[in-house]
Amino acid sequence: MTVAHFSPPAKGRHGAFAYTWDIVGDPAAPARLAGLGVDTVTVQAAYHSVRAITPWHPRHRIVHATHAAGYFRLRPERWPGLRPPAPSWGVEDPDPFGSAVAALAAEGLRVEAWLVLTHSSILGAADLTVRNAYGEAYPHALCPARPAVRDYALGLVREVCEQYDVPALMLEACGWLGFDHGGAHEKTSGADLSPCGRALLSICLCDACTVALADRGLDVEALIRNVRSAIDLELQQGVRSGDSLADVLGADRAKALYDHRATVVASLLAEISTIACGHELLVMATDDPQVTGPDVGVDFVGMAALRAPVDAYVLKCWGEEEPAVARIKAAAARTDMPLVANVTVLEGRPRDVPSLVGRLVAAGASELRYYHAGLASPARLAALRSAVCLEVV
Repeated sequence: MTVAHFSPPAKGRHGAFAYTWDIVGDPAAPARLAGLGVDTVTVQAAYHSVRAITPWHPRHRIVHATHAAGYFRLRPERWPGLRPPAPSWGVEDPDPFGSAVAALAAEGLRVEAWLVLTHSSILGAADLTVRNAYGEAYPHALCPARPAVRDYALGLVREVCEQYDVPALMLEACGWLGFDHGGAHEKTSGADLSPCGRALLSICLCDACTVALADRGLDVEALIRNVRSAIDLELQQGVRSGDSLADVLGADRAKALYDHRATVVASLLAEISTIACGHELLVMATDDPQVTGPDVGVDFVGMAALRAPVDAYVLKCWGEEEPAVARIKAAAARTDMPLVANVTVLEGRPRDVPSLVGRLVAAGASELRYYHAGLASPARLAALRSAVCLEVV
């Protein structure tokens, strides 16, 4: 089943990310965001732990969200299994997401619900998380192959869709997180793991995933030995086994892994689509099936073949300009889905942002989302405002 709600206006949509605590308790926040020229604000409804600065708020400067939480109105009776805890920081409001939506709507701004689905250390019970080839759990990374995790993700979507009049859901982490993006004080960089080594440590071999991989014909014990051998060779002798999972595992085994991931993600999105009928689904994604993390690492063509019901892909255009432009151009050549460029204004030189946005539009981006209106300095907000002046067609 494919949904088709996505209908960008003639002048493409520009949106900015913001947190509930940037808005609630600050009467000036909606007008300040509207003054950037954006027509959309993407606000977190369910989010992982974070420490954030709040430069503009009249009452606080630092918000320390100590665990993943639901920022919408929590109804305990609707959660028979895993459920998100309430936040206890930023503002004292039982429904910060709802309050933010109301304040922004009163200013004439469109609001998207930003949902982080599988990143929650507080819910990371050992039998529900990603497990690497050594049997070690990643407490921050809920495994979407687990039925309880899927029910939790669907519950987040259901509660937001039932309680709030928002036109779109921005879905982050609707696949696997891996070795990176843990949120703890990292002490891993000195081991000089290659990108492929990190990808090997990100392969989930929990009970659910090992059964699914075995059903695809893989000898899981041999796979585990292969992964361990490659990682240990790199860590202990400094010898890289290859540049990609296919180099290390072989093309057939890598494909089986990617197909497993694609099937789980596509089926989860199909269930989400049924619940979120009438809402646009914007999925943070990358066309590299090796990737794990906030962006779903699934091949766009493969996703289309599985009829993943997505209205637009959101591609992270952070870091160096040339790779960001190439990422949009390559995606545009491989899918006819609308592409939303996720542009950070928090890195690099602010003056480069408008030029980058122009190149991303020329490469195939139909919309822009700017990260992050609540965290940016005056100079970076000015760059965001200049970029919004560009017409996206």
